[in-house]
Amino acid sequence: MELSFDRLTKHYGSKIAVDRVSAALGPGVYGLLGANGAGKTTLMRMLCAILEPTAGEVFWGGEEVTGMGAAYRNVLGYLPQDFGCYPNYTAAEFLAYIATLKGIPRDMAQRRIRELLDTVGLLGAARKKLRTFSGGMKQRVGVAQALLNDPKVLILDEPTAGLDPKERVHLRNLLADYAGDRIVLVSTHIVSDVEAIADEVLMMKNGRFILRGTVPQLVRQAEGKVWELTVPAAQARAWAARVTVANFRHEGERAVLRIISDERPGPQAVPCRATMEDLYLYHFGEEA
Repeated sequence: MELSFDRLTKHYGSKIAVDRVSAALGPGVYGLLGANGAGKTTLMRMLCAILEPTAGEVFWGGEEVTGMGAAYRNVLGYLPQDFGCYPNYTAAEFLAYIATLKGIPRDMAQRRIRELLDTVGLLGAARKKLRTFSGGMKQRVGVAQALLNDPKVLILDEPTAGLDPKERVHLRNLLADYAGDRIVLVSTHIVSDVEAIADEVLMMKNGRFILRGTVPQLVRQAEGKVWELTVPAAQARAWAARVTVANFRHEGERAVLRIISDERPGPQAVPCRATMEDLYLYHFGEEA
């Protein structure tokens, strides 16, 4: 089955949040990468049929989703960016409540809740109130609720927000494993999350897709645009004001700058092998 969308558009008055984007997604992990304000959340809400598009259509298996109703919701799992939960519920109670809303039979829901709490590392906290949870723990509950109905289409908006590095790695591995015969779309502005698990990356800017491809394919587009330049440490700030500096390190009284630029920034600049982060900064340097 395929999730596709054709010339999907959303206007808010004179502001264009999403501008005629189209794509067809089969099984796999897709990274939706872009700076804050690029239109990622608006696009995801339209794909989930939560937000009505100004123009364009979304299709599941060739059928337009607005006419499918519950049949589409049954194949969909969604974690919104602003995931909220009831603080006086325990983790198990909250998931049971969501399971009821999704129409999952009680016996099946209880087994699934236990299984998912174990999967996200919260089985030992199942009976604790959500108000006692850290931000990362709440985020893991959010991932669990999105997985409750074993969805064929899993859409996660900034799922690693609030997670520590170990939790982020665990979640990335979980999603990569889950996506065997399912569609997983992950929105983020954290390049390493996309780089680690995405089969394909869709890079979004100003409401449009500007690039699509595998990580190696996209990284090749940044080759010849990444340079290393050593300058007196006192000049580092001035350089950062003039060009996009990915990072720099001090070596005594010198500073070694990693610069993103179409042209060699100075005669002493040495070309470097590009990374996904370099490509991101090339397109989103000002926003970043």
